[in-house]
Amino acid sequence: MNNRNLKQILITLLVIITSNPVLAQKSEFLDTQVDSLTFVTTRKFLNSLNTDNFQKKVFIKNDIQIPYRILTPKDNDKNQKFPLVITFHNSTRIGNDNESQLEPLAKIWLREEIYDRYQCYVIAPQFSTRSSVYDNNTDNDLVSKPSNDVFALWDLIKNVEKEYRNIDKNRIYLVGYSMGASTAQNLMSIEPDKFAAIVSIAAVPDFSNLKQLDKKNIWLIHGEKDNENPYSGSIKLFKKLVSNKNLTFTTYGNLNHNTITIPFLTTEDIPKWLFEKRK
Repeated sequence: MNNRNLKQILITLLVIITSNPVLAQKSEFLDTQVDSLTFVTTRKFLNSLNTDNFQKKVFIKNDIQIPYRILTPKDNDKNQKFPLVITFHNSTRIGNDNESQLEPLAKIWLREEIYDRYQCYVIAPQFSTRSSVYDNNTDNDLVSKPSNDVFALWDLIKNVEKEYRNIDKNRIYLVGYSMGASTAQNLMSIEPDKFAAIVSIAAVPDFSNLKQLDKKNIWLIHGEKDNENPYSGSIKLFKKLVSNKNLTFTTYGNLNHNTITIPFLTTEDIPKWLFEKRK
């Protein structure tokens, strides 16, 4: 590590510790780098995984239609309770082909070692339009707001819980990247009591229900070099949730919007963190 990077890290940590000593241990600044070969190789590996185990289904409510895929546990014992993970795609996967929403964060659950060790149900809905829209609030902060389709997800989740009665309702998790991370935050804000934990990567934040999030298990992840969804939004959310001792904020100083998910695609970091959390 060169002196410039070390200085940057020390300054960042000093700011965090000075402004928020209670939560300083919940924040980390990493200097991980992703070169072009690692990016291409990692994405190629995830794209090579067979997605047939993700069953194709469609949820319909009035004039809303949501295609979705569902992955069931490898050894689905009806007498055993399994967590439910809901993954949300970014804006480049908008459509209705019931395929594109299986982006890398959904496909990690297909990796053999993850499918064996972290058995769960995984739902990957697909939105035909933006699931979260971005706008400035009265403080001129860029924030995310849910679309009507997001509210329809409640009935989708209820239907899945009725069909698969061995879902552990104390371990329902939200995971998303970019627009999908914003949607995950929207859903957590709408009904915080429903979910045990959220992993939000490179989101535009939702400040609409902060008082109900002060004890939720939240992992915010953002790249400092993100030039699409501002890194400053996650900083503001972290500061607004000052009372939440269950919040972790991970900053990748060298990563941007396109590279921020790479460190999580061939590790077990996300499944391991989620499976330790419950309501």
